[in-house]
Amino acid sequence: MASWDPFREMEELRREVDRLFESFVSDSGPVARRAVFLPGYAARQYPLVNLYDDKDNVYVEALAPGVNPESLNLSLQGATLTISGEKTAACDLPAEDYHRCERSAGKFVRTIELPSPAESDKVEAVYRNGLLLITLPKVEAAKPKQIQVKVS
Repeated sequence: MASWDPFREMEELRREVDRLFESFVSDSGPVARRAVFLPGYAARQYPLVNLYDDKDNVYVEALAPGVNPESLNLSLQGATLTISGEKTAACDLPAEDYHRCERSAGKFVRTIELPSPAESDKVEAVYRNGLLLITLPKVEAAKPKQIQVKVS
């Protein structure tokens, strides 16, 4: 029979607490996966976006169903894109009349760091079926250049 070691027990407790906190701050932790559905957190991450690029452009697809396209504002400063707007409430009922209210409403701002600067005067944005599609042409300096190797 092993003897009781209070220091070993405290060390195990410390490791369990560390794992718990890591799951809160880690993108791969169980709490982080569910956090997008929590009211306070989800409001700061709206709209959800996909971001990708090719040699000429950066593309942003922002999921914004129920947003009036006229309320959308885009601003670009270097490699920082800001999307803002307002999503109106689905009903004009008083809060006490709701049995469940899971659809968010209100003003939002989302700032996205792009992989490279874009030309602000050539940006195109289209809102179609709740999806905001943004094409941002890269500045010439950010485009890949083909360098020829000379043989001597």
